[in-house]
Amino acid sequence: MLLKQLTDAAHPMYREALELYKMSFPPHEQREKSSQDAILKDEEYHFCLLYDEDVFVGLVLYWEREEFLYIEHLCILPEKRNKQYGQKALALLAEQGNPLILEIDPPKDEISKRRKGFYERCGFVENAYPHIHPPYHEGNKGHELVLMTYPGQVPQEVFAAFTAYLRDTVMKNVFRKK
Repeated sequence: MLLKQLTDAAHPMYREALELYKMSFPPHEQREKSSQDAILKDEEYHFCLLYDEDVFVGLVLYWEREEFLYIEHLCILPEKRNKQYGQKALALLAEQGNPLILEIDPPKDEISKRRKGFYERCGFVENAYPHIHPPYHEGNKGHELVLMTYPGQVPQEVFAAFTAYLRDTVMKNVFRKK
């Protein structure tokens, strides 16, 4: 498994990667293209293509800080799912040694329960902090998500640092005008 970071919207694989992104997440959980294009050059942001040798299998989009690594989006091509690519991608990120943070929908339906089970099998645990992710689109409201972390729960001060980082850095300029 290889991670290849894109830093330029002109890269030949960027369009294909965005198609996977669009089909994998509901619109309210997606950045607008202008916002996605703009953050590609941010030093802390990693828009990474996942490859199994020379075959594109998915994406992992994450933010790296000294205190933690925040996985904003992870998706695998539908025809490549159930081949442990997601698990392998998470293991590669975990090798960096920082706590991993990600968010999932509250486990209320079969799909969200399965997603939570997947992350738990990968060593993630649920944190009890109430969490509202800020909106990606003007006019939308934030949405409730469950914070999952690896290798264990994070203390209140790490959660507070994460929410400040999410608000002040990750979501900064998310409503970019084209």
